[in-house]
Parts: sequence; C-alpha cells; structure tokens
Amino acid sequence: MAKSAGVDDVGTKSVGSRVTSRVRFAGNPQPGSQADWLDASVQTGVSSAEIEQAFVDYQAAVAGIAASGDWPGFADLFTEDATYEEHAFGSFTGREAIRSWVVDTMTAFPGNTMTSFPIAWHVVDEPSRRVICEVRNLMPDLGDGSVHEASNLTILTYAGDGLWSREEDVYNPMRFARMAADWATVAHQHGRLSEEGQTFLSRMG
Repeated sequence: MAKSAGVDDVGTKSVGSRVTSRVRFAGNPQPGSQADWLDASVQTGVSSAEIEQAFVDYQAAVAGIAASGDWPGFADLFTEDATYEEHAFGSFTGREAIRSWVVDTMTAFPGNTMTSFPIAWHVVDEPSRRVICEVRNLMPDLGDGSVHEASNLTILTYAGDGLWSREEDVYNPMRFARMAADWATVAHQHGRLSEEGQTFLSRMG
C-alpha cells in the first residue's frame, strides 16, 4: 500500500476485542520522546454518542465548579494517570498534579475572577476518542457595555467511564494577559478591582 506524503509508518495491533492503530508522521521524534503523544491513537469500542455525553457532563461539571469555586473537584474529571498540557504553565502528569495546578491557578487573579467557560463550538473525532473545542473565558460584566474575554482551543481525550485521560489547552498567553489587564483597567476605574488585581495590573505596566 502506498504511503501518503509525510507518513512514515502505520501500525496496528489487537488487544482482546479492541484494535488500535498508530500513525507516525515523517519527522516526528521516536517513541518515548517528549512529543510522542502527538501520534494519533485510533481505538474502537467507544461510540461518538458516548463521547458526546461525556463532554456534556464535562461542561456541566465545569460550570458547577466555576459557580461554586470547588476547583479541587476539577481533577476528578480525569483518570488517575491523566496528563494535562498547559501552554503557559507546563505539563502535569497524574490526577493529583492536575489538582494542585488547577487550584493554584484558579484561586489567583485572573482565574479567580473569570465567571464562566462556555463552549463556542466543538467537534468529536470518534476514532481517536478526542473532542476539540473552543472555550470562551469570560470576565465579569462591569456595566459599561465593554466585553472582556479570550478563547483557547482545548483537546480532550476520552478514556471511558466518563473520565478523560488527557487535556491540552492551546492559546496565546500574552493575549490572555492583555485581556485581563484591559478588564482590570476598567474595573479599577469603576472602583471594582481587588488588591490582587491591582498588583497584577501594576506588574503588567
């Protein structure tokens, strides 16, 4: 069989009744390297309907967590050995590492000021068990008609049983920081900026 341009190797294996396939693109590092997770693992046995429902449940859980401030519970959406790739803060392996990071991040400005994280759109790729979506990160309405938000792309990998084995958030950290600074400037003008927000704004210049 002829290989598509840029495809180095295609392999399949059977594990019980499950068939997995891995495609490696030319130029990718060898297995075991830092970027090995870029390979798309294709697995049968999970329907798109199950993935869709798990994603609905994920969104509901995040909405509840954002409303209650129970950020430690966010980690419970993932398997014990899950990985989380965060383009500003780094990589985290394991549920407890994810828990520690998300609590630190979402209890500090600007994370602790964001009100909700609605999904603008999403797609489900059944063979790889992945959901790709655009997440809106909303700051509070200051009552002057200005809108302050930034978006990121999130890639979720479904593990089964309602849990996720991987999340990656893709975004421009400087764009997020500038959005938060713009909101903080307006909030300060309205006398609604916390001391923590003022410290953030002074650092941003």
